[in-house]
Amino acid sequence: MFDESKSVHQFKVKQINGTERNLSDYKNKVLLIVNIASGCGFAPQLKELQQLQEEMGAENFEILGFPSNDFGRQEPLEGQAITTFCEINHGVKFPVFSKIMVRGEQAHPLFKFLTQKSTPRWNFHKYLINKDGEVVDYFFPFTKPLSSKIKKKIQRLI
Repeated sequence: MFDESKSVHQFKVKQINGTERNLSDYKNKVLLIVNIASGCGFAPQLKELQQLQEEMGAENFEILGFPSNDFGRQEPLEGQAITTFCEINHGVKFPVFSKIMVRGEQAHPLFKFLTQKSTPRWNFHKYLINKDGEVVDYFFPFTKPLSSKIKKKIQRLI
């Protein structure tokens, strides 16, 4: 029997427009969950993340972006301005959710769950989730989304 408590599928997150989304909507998809920030030096990875999304295919794989201002106050934007920045500057079409905290006592429950494996030390920390919603790997911010390391691990799970 599947144990929901060991899965990201147990969480609800807010979309940019404020409506809640159940992560259980992503059951049977491989996910790459990334904490993002528009003002970060790693922000060009947004374009690479979109390329990765397109290469791996939306049917079995999805990238989920979670803006956070936790590191160096590098996400000054709010709401729709975040989406607009991502779309206009980096061509992002994957889901970008409402800004949240990803570390510390005030961290969103999703990130408290994810950080059991690895606490993000900066923006663009990436968590790889299998089709059952379990965290199977993570990648530090300096690991580029189009690296063979990430692509091979995603391909094995799809």
